[in-house]
Amino acid sequence: MNEINSIDQYISTFPETVQLLLQQVRATIQHAAPDATEAISYAMPTFKLKGNLVHFAGYKNHIGFYPTPSGIEPFKDELTRYKCSKGAIQFPIDAPLPIALIRKIVLHRVQINKSLPAKKKS
Repeated sequence: MNEINSIDQYISTFPETVQLLLQQVRATIQHAAPDATEAISYAMPTFKLKGNLVHFAGYKNHIGFYPTPSGIEPFKDELTRYKCSKGAIQFPIDAPLPIALIRKIVLHRVQINKSLPAKKKS
């Protein structure tokens, strides 16, 4: 299998219905974190801003969203209808994505990452 080098390439590997959901997640992150850069990390689409900001991924039955534990804990009450683990949220592909909630989580993560000290260049 060819190595995935871009988010566009990653998204293109999914069925059209999942591609649309992945594009929605990507656009939501782009709007909430315009200073973040795109990358592929851990074989997933990743947005970076002074380190990893959020990751997302497509699966057969859900879209995985990975905002780290700091992006989940403050929103626990709003996430009760979704399967969550320490640093991951699963959004079913047969239901509308909670775009406003994804945006709030990304904005929260932006605040956290912007408060981090600058990384020293070696």
